[in-house]
Amino acid sequence: MTERIVLAYSGGLDTSVAIGWIAEATGAEVIAVAVDVGQGGESLEEIRQRALDCGAVEAYVADAREEFANEYCMPALKANALYMDAYPLVSAVSRPVIVKHLVAAAREFGATTVAHGCTGKGNDQVRFEVGIQTLGPDLRCIAPVRDLALTRDKAITFAEEHNLPIQTTKKNPFSIDQNVWGRAVETGFLEDIWNGPTKDVYEYTDSPEFSPVADEVTITFREGIPVAIDGVAVTPLQAIEQLNRRAGAQGVGRIDIVEDRLVGIKSREIYEAPGAMALIAAHRELENVTVEREQARFKKTVGQRWTELVYDGQWFSPLKRSLDTFIDDTQKYVSGDIRMDLHGGRATVTGRRSETSLYDFNLATYDTGDTFDQSMARGFIEIFGLSSKVASGRDERAGR
Repeated sequence: MTERIVLAYSGGLDTSVAIGWIAEATGAEVIAVAVDVGQGGESLEEIRQRALDCGAVEAYVADAREEFANEYCMPALKANALYMDAYPLVSAVSRPVIVKHLVAAAREFGATTVAHGCTGKGNDQVRFEVGIQTLGPDLRCIAPVRDLALTRDKAITFAEEHNLPIQTTKKNPFSIDQNVWGRAVETGFLEDIWNGPTKDVYEYTDSPEFSPVADEVTITFREGIPVAIDGVAVTPLQAIEQLNRRAGAQGVGRIDIVEDRLVGIKSREIYEAPGAMALIAAHRELENVTVEREQARFKKTVGQRWTELVYDGQWFSPLKRSLDTFIDDTQKYVSGDIRMDLHGGRATVTGRRSETSLYDFNLATYDTGDTFDQSMARGFIEIFGLSSKVASGRDERAGR
């Protein structure tokens, strides 16, 4: 029986050429797998047909937009996941859902190997292969660009020689990855970190310099998940899509960062994530209202570790699964409404309300009706500072 290889297929030049390139290099049959995570562009049917026209023996396509929003973006939201305090894991959270479908396709079609289009310098090769090893320990992984010497100029030549139904002349200066959670742009002139991004870098966001009138939005959460916008019920996918449009029109969610890659190099990245950044800002503020202080402090540490694990391709790891349990427990009371102004590149919280709030007006007020017994403060301060006071006395006795 001829060996079969499953290929993560985008429909673009490199993965279209990879179908024939892999077949010639290995003698295996290639099954193309395309997963829609909200990247837009061509329909799945068009991509499926192109894969077959380029030589794939089977083409597996999956509309995973709802799955991606519910099972991958929402955990990231509950964790307030921002790598290096800036990047909302746009690419990192999409890789596990793609991996899940790659392994499912390998099982369905009897493949022994999974191929992806990553280079040997990026994070995604790790995310794909660690995920595949975890879900399908018996499967091998190959990367045509990294392992089979498939460069872009060779891809163009191969496509022209084989009359593949793919455009080969358009040269985009950037490497772009996008989905419903955001958009990642790198390479080209952006690799000189002194160069500022030009207008053509952006697609999900309009310039914040010329914002329309401020857009007021109210987001309703239930246990950490957005369930309504301006009082109208939404699914997680609809919430992200609506805020991508509304926050994007105001220039919200532009990120320019020199990022620490898993492989040990620093890389300049431009991200656009209007919906993700607006939702995270709203969610964090609702947590400020509803999560107890010590729990909130520890959750920040857990959320950062969760973010690092996901960035590093450990979505399916035991530790990440354990951290999910803690994070989910913290969300029991994260329900209520957050009102925001979207304007000039900012998503600014202007109002909060929750039936599970820990904010007590009568304790917080300085006006008539204050129920806080201020006479307790003196004794509290004495006890709270006692250990430092004792240590200071020891230092004086020791001549320090």
